[in-house]
Amino acid sequence: MRMKDLEIYLLNDGAVKVDGGSTFGNVPREAWETMVKPDRRHRVRLGINALLIRTGDVNILVDDGAGAKLDEEERENRGLNCNRLKKELRELDLSPRDIHYVVLTHLHYLHAGGSTRRTRNGDVVATFPQARYLVQRNAWEDALSPNELGKRSFNSEDFMPLEKSGHLELIDGDYEIRPGVNIKVTDGHCRGHQVVVAEHLGNRFIYLGDLVPTAYHLGLPTISSQDQFPEDTLEQKRKFLTNAERDGSLLLFAHGTDTRGGYLERRHGKLALTPVAV
Repeated sequence: MRMKDLEIYLLNDGAVKVDGGSTFGNVPREAWETMVKPDRRHRVRLGINALLIRTGDVNILVDDGAGAKLDEEERENRGLNCNRLKKELRELDLSPRDIHYVVLTHLHYLHAGGSTRRTRNGDVVATFPQARYLVQRNAWEDALSPNELGKRSFNSEDFMPLEKSGHLELIDGDYEIRPGVNIKVTDGHCRGHQVVVAEHLGNRFIYLGDLVPTAYHLGLPTISSQDQFPEDTLEQKRKFLTNAERDGSLLLFAHGTDTRGGYLERRHGKLALTPVAV
């Protein structure tokens, strides 16, 4: 999607299958199963998306997928079919060296796994060698010492090499990357979770990360059981969705599959999403 000198592309790194019950939290299966069908292992398919923002001569990548470091057995165990992001960039005539900023909404492996790659000699290095990786300090601290509930969501090889190589930049709170392109802290899903909000020539869009991971999560009570602070998620969802309806913002979903973006509108007094291709 182009807006004069700003372009956005929702890229896809593949898909993951996750337990439907945990994905939809307190929503009963009989309700969420009308929206998405689980497989025989009660798993639902989610996309693994990343956002590319091109503004002037600067390329900003928001999240970078699951990457390619997990072995075949681990990918099978986690229901992963991934590692498409570099191909998606090539189709836009970009290489990893062309990325100037990588914004990680948080450090869970589905969002930060592509931050590093393994070289032929076994070293793990930054995938985007010219980029500054922007991470909330709170998210970094939690990833260094996760508790038993969150431990499986992190892979230290996704982010520890970034600190050693000097690519990591820790930030505290909201942050302007470029004029009109801003990071907003939401917490909720985890400490230091952040989203990206951009505005250009009256057009506004929001990449929601795991605050609202899919269009199926637009209902305020629909919050994953994996969210560490669901009350905070609820508060932030209410704020962002209210503003998005008022401002006509384009919503972009980090785990959307068939519906990866759209606009909110009222139909017969109820909030609905008008999907758009992104």
